Amino acid sequence: MVIDTLSEASSSRQLGSGFAAGLDWLAMFNPDLADGRYDIRGDEVYALVQSYETVPASEKKYESHRMYADIQYVASGIETIHYAPTTALTGATDYDPVKDFQLYVDPSAATPLHLPPGSFAIFLPHDGHKPGCLSGSSCRVKKVVIKVRV
Repeated sequence: MVIDTLSEASSSRQLGSGFAAGLDWLAMFNPDLADGRYDIRGDEVYALVQSYETVPASEKKYESHRMYADIQYVASGIETIHYAPTTALTGATDYDPVKDFQLYVDPSAATPLHLPPGSFAIFLPHDGHKPGCLSGSSCRVKKVVIKVRV
């Protein structure tokens, strides 16, 4: 797991060309862009632009992915993403290979990551994460999730 700001993202580019392509796309991101999917390198690297209200952590589930890493970038608003390694998580669902998705029950210990505008977190396949959680009070968030095939 990596947490950083877009202005200091140069070291995260070293994770590979897919991560570099995703960070380059984020550097030119226009927050007025409509929600939806935007291909960067087809299914290898793409962006999911999302807008939503953050909610209490109790309303969310941990998730992980096996085929893709996430670069979760907050363009506006602030959210908390809870993090725990998948080795510390118990599955709530079976892994869905079509959606590249598995849900987990809350662990006994986790790390809250507070992401203000301009910050991002990178989650690799072994990183469980629970995004969309409020940071203090509910907030409207504009976010981009870059999916990078690993």
